[in-house]
Order: sequence, then structure tokens, then C-alpha cells
Amino acid sequence: MAEMSVELVAVERRLWSGTAKFVAAQTTEGEIGILPGHEPVLGQLVEGGIVKVITTDDETVTAAVHGGFLSVTGTAVSVLAESAELAEEVDVEAARRALAEEDATERAKAAARLRAAGHTV
Repeated sequence: MAEMSVELVAVERRLWSGTAKFVAAQTTEGEIGILPGHEPVLGQLVEGGIVKVITTDDETVTAAVHGGFLSVTGTAVSVLAESAELAEEVDVEAARRALAEEDATERAKAAARLRAAGHTV
């Protein structure tokens, strides 16, 4: 089975690293799906986006990401986010309250956290 090395890193910490067979991310140019052997590419992540990783064990790792970059080589993917939260770390109630914020960036971050955790916005 073809696989690639994946790192999901935020400024403050490494969220996840391991081997995967698929990565999906939302960039400023649109959503991109990465399979092993993908051509090298560098993309800018959107504010309030989602990154999904399908591991070689068929588990799904989902994270809400807020800005940053996606770097792809033929054998590796690095997601370097300004800030990020894994789906299981999301405080759903706090994210729902943040949807009422006046700041559009905070609303976008809250919506991404809810989507990552599998909740509708």
C-alpha cells in the first residue's frame, strides 16, 4: 500500500504525525486532496478551514485549522497552521457561544471547530 509521512503542526505544538494514505485540506485556491506520490505543491490554508487525514490504519484525524500553509513533496505532507485543534479537543459549547461573536475571524474559527467535531453550524 502506498503511504506518505504526514505532520500536522500548529505554532504552539505538534498535533499529529504518522503515516497516511490521504490528506484533504482547504486552501485559498480551493480544496485539495493529496495521495502518496503527489506532485510537490505549496498552498496557503484558509482561516477557519478543516484538514482531514486518513491514516494507513483507516482512522480519520480531523482538525480545525486557522491559517498557515500546506507543503507537499512526493513522500510527505506538512500542515503548518497558525493555530489548530483536533476534533476531539473541541469544546462544542464554547464554539457555539463563539458563533455569536461580532468578530468575523472568531466566528470562522468557531464554525471550523464545530465542523471538525462533526457538528452542524
